Amino acid sequence: MAYTQSQLDALESALAKGERRVSFGDKTIEYRTVEELAAAIREIKRGLFDDAVATGLWPGAPRQIRVTTRKAT
Repeated sequence: MAYTQSQLDALESALAKGERRVSFGDKTIEYRTVEELAAAIREIKRGLFDDAVATGLWPGAPRQIRVTTRKAT
């Protein structure tokens, strides 16, 4: 699922206020616990990061090239 920065902002704002109910447009979600809300924030951050890496906006993991040589006998 593609997440948006506004969804992340809304979740982080709710967490900062101590709320468990978050609205996105016409949808409202109520989380059972603060831990569940924090898990949703982590999931959205992970999704946004993966999207940024896939589109080239954020560099992925550095590549390593290993070269080994030996002297021919």
